[in-house]
Amino acid sequence: MAQERSPRSDQKGPFLGPLSGFGVTFQTMFKKPNTEFYPEEKVPTAPGFHGRHQLNRYPDGLEKCIGCELCAWACPADAIYVEGADNTESERYSPGERYGRVYQINYLRCIGCGLCIEACPTRALTMTDDYEMVDDNRAGLIYEKDRLLAPLEPGMEEPPHPMQPGSTDRDYYLGTVPDNTGAEPAERPDNTGAEPAERPDNTGAEGGSHP
Repeated sequence: MAQERSPRSDQKGPFLGPLSGFGVTFQTMFKKPNTEFYPEEKVPTAPGFHGRHQLNRYPDGLEKCIGCELCAWACPADAIYVEGADNTESERYSPGERYGRVYQINYLRCIGCGLCIEACPTRALTMTDDYEMVDDNRAGLIYEKDRLLAPLEPGMEEPPHPMQPGSTDRDYYLGTVPDNTGAEPAERPDNTGAEPAERPDNTGAEGGSHP
């Protein structure tokens, strides 16, 4: 048989119990308030901040996403949906064989863990410093590809268009393709906090879009 528990010797009375529970509240009342004047004064985000995602482009405007769906498989919250499609010579959106025809991120589910950008083989997906993502309906927080694509910069051309003459998808991957202005490509900064490392080509052939 279970033994009956004896009354606790340190049990507080009916008045001391609630007072001790509000102890943290009473201490906070006498501290100097820390007021942030947001949105008039915005505090810079920390390095490596995980904000809104961005689908990056190559210097000539072609998309880096190859529609491999690895980001969707890596997402623990099932917040990413990708549909890949085949490129053609007359309609090319990215180097290589495939591109992301449909790309969705549900920010009602996203937990900002960054596993998706770690899984991306072409560094097509990165995270920006943008954290102001609000809406008055749930559908507005499901970002489609047009809201995730990086804006066109000088020297870029809106896809679809052919690759640079004489270049292969491997040249794009290694960053040796100039933009349409003739300038050498510059490495686009990201917010992962780590330097991009060159990935080895394990395909054994020229023109592998990813290892």
